[in-house]
Amino acid sequence: MKKTNLKKYAELITKCGVNVQKGQDVIINADLDQPEFVKMVVEACYKCGARKVTVDWSYQPLAKLNNKYCSLKTLSTVDDWIIERWKMRVKNLPATIWLDSEDPDGLKGMNEKKAAKARMKTFPIIKPYRDEMENKYQWCIAAVPGKKWAKKVFPKLPVKKAIESLWEAILKASRVDEDPIKAWGMHNQNLARRCSVLNSLHLKSLTYKSSNGTNFTVGLLDNSIFVGGGETTLGSKVYYNPNIPSEECFTTPKKGEVEGIVYATKPLSYNGQLIENFSIVFEKGKVKEVHAEKGEEVLKQMINMDEGASMLGEVALIPYDSPISNMNILFYNTLFDENASCHLALGMGYTNCVAGFENYSMKELHEMGVNDSMIHVDFMIGNKDLSIIGTTKDGRSVEIFKDGNWAF
Repeated sequence: MKKTNLKKYAELITKCGVNVQKGQDVIINADLDQPEFVKMVVEACYKCGARKVTVDWSYQPLAKLNNKYCSLKTLSTVDDWIIERWKMRVKNLPATIWLDSEDPDGLKGMNEKKAAKARMKTFPIIKPYRDEMENKYQWCIAAVPGKKWAKKVFPKLPVKKAIESLWEAILKASRVDEDPIKAWGMHNQNLARRCSVLNSLHLKSLTYKSSNGTNFTVGLLDNSIFVGGGETTLGSKVYYNPNIPSEECFTTPKKGEVEGIVYATKPLSYNGQLIENFSIVFEKGKVKEVHAEKGEEVLKQMINMDEGASMLGEVALIPYDSPISNMNILFYNTLFDENASCHLALGMGYTNCVAGFENYSMKELHEMGVNDSMIHVDFMIGNKDLSIIGTTKDGRSVEIFKDGNWAF
């Protein structure tokens, strides 16, 4: 891959993604697959005026070893230095970048029940710090190719060619062209216009139907709004893009208001393990039953992480005829696959999808019906014949999606 294109991508992540501010600290979370590109991102951050850039490296085989040899008590302990680091993050609000390159099957065979129990113990300790930072700092998730991920996406190609092909797909999906920052400016405007139309409808609920058996209705908050593309932090008022790429207009549904069955249309990679060909039945707002050809136990473990894990936290609208969908590539990575398909998310809802959210406390937002959970897991449900009908607050029916695409 040409270095000029990679430098454009690094600049896109730092300038348009997290929009690093002069004097701001930056934390980069990355796997070991693309150290040279991580170096480019670090340098791009400093050129934007970052005070200090810290890289936190991760490696799936080490995660499996820790899971195997550490006791549950050890895995469930949050050391003092970790707490102090969270306190510093709350104080300094560093811009945070995730560069994802994980193997979709990288944690296969790990004791998921043990890992889940550890997360259940540690999350309540960390949650107050995360809540304190909510909507106040810039963050961005982007991706770089890993060897095993590339081979999963392009199994018939040699490793080097698979990595090159995945780079090409990532850059294309991320709009890395002659002027990617200008392209993203136009893209954000288009998404904002689409959200504006949706918000003008004053929708009360959405009903989804598809020939694969999907048939469910989800209720929306009384004061919910659709958002998409860039967001603005509270306090500092910095505009940033949390996902590169992104094609979605999304909102937070009302906790406990969903009925029916939904069939996933793409595999889900959850904590390094694949869940494939699955369906979820909702009753009285909660998951009643799940079925999966592969990874059913992982799926069941996921929805039992806490009370909110069995309820919806997001509904996102993406046309079947979207740029990423038209690439006809199954990425086995939620960042890309969710932006090729309408999707839902189990778990935590987005507080910034409530009109005037900045005027409410976290407790008040949850009381309004924003779901709270330690997880937020997107899964894809869009296909070429998906129909979505919206019901407005004054009782009108409005066609939102027809044959998988926008009806307006």
